[in-house]
Amino acid sequence: MLLTTLFSLPTAMALDVADDGRLLVLYDGTGTRQINEVAPDGTWRALTDLGDTCRGAQFVPGTSQVIVEHDAGGNERGQLSRLDLKDAGLPVLAPLVHDAEYIHHLVAVRAGRVLYTTNRRNGVDFDLIAHDLTTGSESVLYDAGGWVMAVDPSPDDKWVVLSKASSPANSMQLLLLDTSSRSVTELTAEDAQNDQSPLAWLPDSSAFLVSSDAGRDRKALRRYDVADGTWSDFLADDARDLAGWPSPDGQHLLVAALDDGEVSLALHRLEHGTPIAPLGLPAGGCAALMIATPNPVWSPDGSFAAITYNSPVAPPTVFRFVPGGELTAIRPPNMPDVPAELQYPESLRVPSFDGEQVPVFVFRPTGTALGSTVVHVHGGPEGAALRMWNPIVAALAGEGHTVVVPNVRGSAGYGKRWYSLDDRELRLDSVKDLAAINAWLPTIGADSSRAALWGGSYGGYMVLAGVAFQPDLWAAGVDLVGMASLVTFLENTSDYRRAMREREYGYLATDREFLESASPLSWVDDIRAPLFVIHGANDPRVPLSEAEQITDALTKRGVPCRLLVYPDEGHGLAKLTNRLDAYPQAFSFLREHLA
Repeated sequence: MLLTTLFSLPTAMALDVADDGRLLVLYDGTGTRQINEVAPDGTWRALTDLGDTCRGAQFVPGTSQVIVEHDAGGNERGQLSRLDLKDAGLPVLAPLVHDAEYIHHLVAVRAGRVLYTTNRRNGVDFDLIAHDLTTGSESVLYDAGGWVMAVDPSPDDKWVVLSKASSPANSMQLLLLDTSSRSVTELTAEDAQNDQSPLAWLPDSSAFLVSSDAGRDRKALRRYDVADGTWSDFLADDARDLAGWPSPDGQHLLVAALDDGEVSLALHRLEHGTPIAPLGLPAGGCAALMIATPNPVWSPDGSFAAITYNSPVAPPTVFRFVPGGELTAIRPPNMPDVPAELQYPESLRVPSFDGEQVPVFVFRPTGTALGSTVVHVHGGPEGAALRMWNPIVAALAGEGHTVVVPNVRGSAGYGKRWYSLDDRELRLDSVKDLAAINAWLPTIGADSSRAALWGGSYGGYMVLAGVAFQPDLWAAGVDLVGMASLVTFLENTSDYRRAMREREYGYLATDREFLESASPLSWVDDIRAPLFVIHGANDPRVPLSEAEQITDALTKRGVPCRLLVYPDEGHGLAKLTNRLDAYPQAFSFLREHLA
């Protein structure tokens, strides 16, 4: 079965580079994401073999040690452990910072110390902690509250930029921390609507570059100079989002440009940002994600960069790029071939109810055409469907479905105006985009009466909203870890997530009536489409109760409905064994109801 083949293709993601050119790679060839070391000669060595997923790792400079972040059962409560590369065979993971009740997120590893964020003080706010690797003592660098979502220390360790979730949806406030005095300076306003990431320091610590849409619709590469506290535009493009990563030797800058779901990379001179040449990676894919990890990782001496590239026809693969020289794929041993029938999508636009144009990617059937359509909705809601590896989409096309992948209003990657069009009381306008897509299907030769919805997380909410608010349009739905009720979701999600999600959906204290009206569960009596639901029992974002209440309500009404619950998973299916159990059943469900 093509689905089994596609999901069994291993993926790799670059994490860190040592002084001597060794790489740390997150690799899932065993069925879960584990840490591997790749030597300069291309030799691979497994460093972890946990039953659960590893989340990240970094070398400890000047030592043979590695710090690893890992969780249990998909609960996202990261724990920090240390291993020694001198150990023969598989190194032993020794606990470094463990408390199973809380999150510990690895930020940076320096000579002799580790920086990490944690919510262990009150379960809600994230503090920045420095852990001494010799004594085990810890010092608090920041504990002024809020969800600190990213931390970027300067190369000289005098400064740290904290990226904190701010009050408008999809917005970050930047704070500058003086590590000596612990004083904090607000670099951007808490109430400003600014999406600001990723961020990277110049090698001399005099300034940093950040991808920011402050004062504009698209994200420019902006510069902040520490000495005089001034902002300036470094590189800008009114049609594309830009991001950049300076080399540690001060010579080069890797610049990413996001355009209609594709992320290209080019080499620039760091001094003035002047372009040198594109990297030569295949067009039509993503050489960085910009709204998430992975991003390019420079070697400490700036001699090369490790880049994670993927596309609709290529699983995530690490490339070694030498400025002015070669671009080499770093492939694991015995890497199987990717099926030749995979295709790139068409990029089209769908007119919606109010004249807006919804960007969509259309994957034509690569198997025998069935005449049916699956609309695959991304999560977020401020996420994006990018031109990246998605074995579900490829396998659906291989089944013979036409697959439409939209970036409905509220999606990132198409400007600030577009991602703001579904905020709060505009929530259901994004659901109306689904109806517009259904009405548009005949223009591409698809049967709108044989169309299903598939989505995960917020995409799962969109599946449930589509079949609830548009019961005549959709023949079936597949919901992965979606929210059935915005009220019970906000009431029961993890405490640290609630404040950030309320800024997007509405506040329980003031917007409950609207939240009820926008909840699929409130309209469950209108749902007629058969539903297939997949959920992880340990999901810290969308509680299992969301899946249980929608399936219970539909079962009582006699609507065909199935619920698969995986006790060792969280927000989605991270383990290959569970994917190969759940997704074939979901595919069989679609074959039955779209026949």
